[in-house]
Amino acid sequence: MSGLAERLTYGKKNELEKVTAIFKWITGNISYKTKNGYRVNDKNSKVRQVYFEVEDSPIKPLNLLVAETVLQRKEAVCDGYSRLFATLCELSGIRSEVVVGYARTGTNKPVKGFGVNHYWNAVMIEGKWYLLDATWASGYLSRQGDVFIRDFDEKYFLAGPEEFIKDHFPDDPRWTLLPDSKMPEEFRYSPFRHRAYNKYNFVSYSPSTGIINAYVGDTVSLNLEAAIPEGRSISPSELTDTTLYHYSSSWVFLKPDFKGMIPHLPRKCSYTYTVSSPATQWLYLLYNDDVVLRYKINVRNRESGSTASL
Repeated sequence: MSGLAERLTYGKKNELEKVTAIFKWITGNISYKTKNGYRVNDKNSKVRQVYFEVEDSPIKPLNLLVAETVLQRKEAVCDGYSRLFATLCELSGIRSEVVVGYARTGTNKPVKGFGVNHYWNAVMIEGKWYLLDATWASGYLSRQGDVFIRDFDEKYFLAGPEEFIKDHFPDDPRWTLLPDSKMPEEFRYSPFRHRAYNKYNFVSYSPSTGIINAYVGDTVSLNLEAAIPEGRSISPSELTDTTLYHYSSSWVFLKPDFKGMIPHLPRKCSYTYTVSSPATQWLYLLYNDDVVLRYKINVRNRESGSTASL
């Protein structure tokens, strides 16, 4: 793996040239894994194939393990593309992050699963963060979904944050790289489901839409119901970046209101929040110390009736 990184970046003068070489090699050599395993590669591709040897190690980071598998098979889905990019960047001395979130693949219609469904990357070049998506830049699938057509799309390489947010909404709002977190249209139909949501088999939540309108002084009530077997123990994620909890005063993280002693994870739990500031924009629901849902709250000024946060 380190040999591949060295060969791709050899002779490159700066971080931009190194990132470009890594990104174009991945998009030119890794095929998207289709449902039937069929794929079509661009016969006119001028990207040179680089061979490698997988190094044995008893304990390896997740990014490296996934990256090695991708290189062995020469195919991946978005998780593999993003982790391979991050690994090659790390081996080349370039800071990069795997970003998870929601990628819009269709028109703005009511969605049943508005939440994490895609992986992409952020990369730091000369002290500044940029966004890119190797999966979407590499090509596209046929209408039947069984053929991958390689077709490089530069739109998803070092894209401007204002353009990237149009179809990529990160789990962690900090990775929008924008001063204010924009609200996708999908919030009108559902709250945002974070990665941990599926761990607990939630069967219902309320409000059912992702936007809450309230005045300063109002008390907002929210509810969750999970289908968890009696006595089951589930550990919260160890990968949660707890600095997220204190990043912005406009983000509020709510824990369930427990009544009495609960010996195991509750099937049903409620949350309450009394709106104290017109600057509040987002409500996050915690369950078993995992962030599971995010709501957009529009706080209105009671005197004027105007909305303080959009």
